[in-house]
Amino acid sequence: MKVANGYEYTAIMEKIAPKKLAMKNDPIGLQVGDLSKKVRKVMFTLDVLEEVVDEAIEKKVDLIIAHHPFLYHPTQHIDTTTKQGKMIKKLIKHDITVFAAHTNLDVAKGGVNDILADLLQLQDTTMIEETYSEPYCKIAVYVPENELESVRLALVNNGAGQIGENYTECTFHTTGMGSFKPGADANPTIGEKETLTSIPEVKIEAIFPEYLTEIITKAVKIAHPYEEPAMDVYTLETQTYKEGLGRVGNLPKKINMVSFIDKLKTAFAIDNVRYVGDLKANVQKVAIIGGDGNKFIHQAKATGADVFITGDVYYHTAHDLLAINLPTIDAGHNIEKVMKGYLKNKMEEQAKILDYEAEFIVSEVNTDPFQFC
Repeated sequence: MKVANGYEYTAIMEKIAPKKLAMKNDPIGLQVGDLSKKVRKVMFTLDVLEEVVDEAIEKKVDLIIAHHPFLYHPTQHIDTTTKQGKMIKKLIKHDITVFAAHTNLDVAKGGVNDILADLLQLQDTTMIEETYSEPYCKIAVYVPENELESVRLALVNNGAGQIGENYTECTFHTTGMGSFKPGADANPTIGEKETLTSIPEVKIEAIFPEYLTEIITKAVKIAHPYEEPAMDVYTLETQTYKEGLGRVGNLPKKINMVSFIDKLKTAFAIDNVRYVGDLKANVQKVAIIGGDGNKFIHQAKATGADVFITGDVYYHTAHDLLAINLPTIDAGHNIEKVMKGYLKNKMEEQAKILDYEAEFIVSEVNTDPFQFC
């Protein structure tokens, strides 16, 4: 097994939550530290506070992966007598690297908003607000018949072959005769140097979002038996890859608002919520944006949702919600802590595939600043 460095773990994070999905001016990525350092223990947290750093020191953590960037605003100076300054000093002294995946993890498929929607058992979910789009590409790879499966796995295990929400590992195969003549300096897997060779080959095709081009072509080259694999990659004009903020979906059946709030509190492991609207309403269609969704109340209303769930609802925004008749549950910002277990599981899965040796843990510190008295 290999002890990977921080760059290799952030490459995994790029697959889980690509940076390009982040909202404008979101300071994601490296916050402090050295990504070239070998990583033997990774800890996942919602927030980076001094108490979290103390926990990381005690548990000998090398890399903290957080949802919320702690350097959200430009830092003019680091005063080590302040709480943040002390925290940064401790991180540097103990050689702990901090990396943040924020709105890119909110937007990404399987990310924060999908986790929250799944916990509420929402069905047929779609995004609330489109925030990113790019074209799809198609790859065609020519491979000997007996090596087809290894190349197919290289494609589908790296994100190719998904069509819509419900179909994965979609590929198309055609057979034919491949011909090639290795040069004098070649090292052919099949055939002889400077001799024309013809063998049965299969062309395997699959589509993928454009941002995965480098990852997929690299994986194919590793899996392919030939010294110089033949492959074509081209852009599709008829299909577009889209991602967006928030999720809206349907409960399995309509229930009353009070019962739904109880269900939500159980699902998110919270004791209290704030509510705007008529508690006598019924609920089936639900819109949710983890964190601060104040800017998106009209987009949530446009989905036809019976209730909107978010956090940090402002006083005047609550008046606006009443005016547009959108019942809203303020479940708090801290519900985004669900990302900790999700990232731990995803990272363990990818590390196993890559044969990386490390321990993955979630922070046990409660970073919710609010108490209910």
